Amino acid sequence: MTQEQLNKLGKTLWDIADTLRGAMNADDFRDYMLSFLFLRYLSDNFEAAAKKELGKDYLDLPKDVLRDLKMSNPLEVWYDENPDDISFFETQMRRKLHYIIKPEHLWSSIAEMARVQDDELLKTLEEGFKYIENESFNSSFQGLFSEINLNSEKLGKKPSDRNAKLCTIIQKVSEGIAQFSTDTDILGDAYEYLIGEFAANGGKKAGEFYTPQPISTILSEIVTLDSQEPKMGKKKNLNRVLDFTCGSGSLLLNVRKHITSAGGSIGKIYGQEKNITTYNLARMNMLLHGVKDTEFDIFHGDTLFNDWDVLNEKNPAKKLKFDAVVANPPFSYRWESDRAEFKEDFRFKNHGIAPKSAADFAFLLHGFHFLSDEGTMAIILPHGVLFRGGAEQRIRSKLLKDGHIDTVIGLPSNLFFSTGIPVCILVLKKCKKYDDVLFINASDEENFEKGKRQNKLRPEDIQKIVDTYRFRDQEERYSRRVSMEEIEKNDFNLNISRYVSTAKAEPKVDLEAEHQKLVTIEKDINEALDKHNSFLTELGLPPLPR
Repeated sequence: MTQEQLNKLGKTLWDIADTLRGAMNADDFRDYMLSFLFLRYLSDNFEAAAKKELGKDYLDLPKDVLRDLKMSNPLEVWYDENPDDISFFETQMRRKLHYIIKPEHLWSSIAEMARVQDDELLKTLEEGFKYIENESFNSSFQGLFSEINLNSEKLGKKPSDRNAKLCTIIQKVSEGIAQFSTDTDILGDAYEYLIGEFAANGGKKAGEFYTPQPISTILSEIVTLDSQEPKMGKKKNLNRVLDFTCGSGSLLLNVRKHITSAGGSIGKIYGQEKNITTYNLARMNMLLHGVKDTEFDIFHGDTLFNDWDVLNEKNPAKKLKFDAVVANPPFSYRWESDRAEFKEDFRFKNHGIAPKSAADFAFLLHGFHFLSDEGTMAIILPHGVLFRGGAEQRIRSKLLKDGHIDTVIGLPSNLFFSTGIPVCILVLKKCKKYDDVLFINASDEENFEKGKRQNKLRPEDIQKIVDTYRFRDQEERYSRRVSMEEIEKNDFNLNISRYVSTAKAEPKVDLEAEHQKLVTIEKDINEALDKHNSFLTELGLPPLPR
């Protein structure tokens, strides 16, 4: 499928969502829409595996034949004809796929029920979601549909109304997808497209679960380049990758895409998300993009309290370290910094505790603590972290003195769905080679496309940022390498305008050329005056004085 067809599929699904949601909040409808798309993926994957497992016993019958048999899919036929073999079959499927879907819960069955407006659809769908969660082999499926309330009055006041609404939604989604030739990768891309559209229409809440693709691309490019010598190109392998405020998981998937598309590999993906609905979206997103449940670990919990056991390992030999850390945490988030346990917290002990009014540096220090010695961290933060005083200045100074802040990138305002403020990207390393800090000012008008609702970084803008970081290029009004001595003289203030002047240079004036122009003008004036005076003389009038 071409990019154009993929965009068309995404737009088709979005148009369905936009039309059918009615008065329902976009965030609420998002969860239904994305869950149905995920069920379609799980069903396709399961049926393909079942076909391979059963071989010639899997009768791939046409739809009209299935309808004559009053069945919805070939697996339902096999279950009906082989009741004694079901247990062994499901054991094999659970071992290979780590989940089970009964024939009546497959997307093809649900879509058929929706087509005929079956009164039992809501009940069947509810049973199907619970069965997938409870009968799965791996924790990646546990509670996956827990936030999907099929009995919500937002779908209708009466059960019959809710059932009818679900029938309409599923029928339209089924018809929309049927227009296209889909596989699992394409369904994953369609899922991402819808996440982006719901984010764009979700207002301030959108920032909680989605990083705009252009910014995600910058972070992904940076952390996949060689840490000590970015100019050497992409790393061959990332053993572990972490996003401790992962939202829907899009940023993690972008890192995976960038490393694998360059011929590299990725070991395991780790993510943490506080919002349970978004946590479920992230797990779905991973599976939809072909990431096996053994290749990722997404945890539902609070990053600031570090309540994830795998990150609390006290044995240094078993302690997890990450080759790449990326994050887009909530900006200037108020937190309980005065809790007693934070005073001895291993994440903050060497640098200090971020103020209660803004947890920006708390998030940064969390990620930095788990960064490997040869790793790269890229985090999106508000500009305030660059210059605010007090505890933040002390943390910033310590990081700078220890040589851990590598690059500061200033981005334009109004790039996010959730806020119009300008943001920056901080790049941190424990293996930093150069004794300076690279400042990149990408916020001037020539470095982005201005939009009515939102500004946008174009491909060439993204590439310029990445190339400047990679080669540590210096360019007037855009980038500069600044020595630690100069930064120290500025009291460790990292405000970009202190080091990269955004003022446009005044044009140079060629005084000799300008003088010649004036001589020529004066000559022309005198010639014109002489001619004018000759006419006045002919008329008997006094000439004009010079």
